[in-house]
Amino acid sequence: MTSPTGDIPARPEEIEQFIDHFLSTVCDGSRRHILECLSISSEHVTNLPERSVGEIAAHLGLATSTTSEHLKELLQLHLLVARKEGKKTYYRLRNQELVQAFHDMITSLEDHYQRGILPPSTPANEGD
Repeated sequence: MTSPTGDIPARPEEIEQFIDHFLSTVCDGSRRHILECLSISSEHVTNLPERSVGEIAAHLGLATSTTSEHLKELLQLHLLVARKEGKKTYYRLRNQELVQAFHDMITSLEDHYQRGILPPSTPANEGD
């Protein structure tokens, strides 16, 4: 991909595609909450948690089948690692740095919104 102004370095197309795929996948509210659920450990545990599909579904208030579909998409991006134990599958974060960078962006957006720097979202039809 070439830069329209030449000021911004061009990225290879496969990296552009990965970035687009990553953002479209993790910007889904349910998948974002799954990443948050898997990135929060209790105060006594220093490791990030490993949780079953059922635990994640219960935490988010989603059906197990829906949660499994979201987990599948996050696995395809290599953001998670899955481990089978009997009939249960447990998930944990694989790429903590990438997930942390995403959470930092979310926190920054939340902070900017709270301080009135970002405008509130408007319905899609408003202003047409």
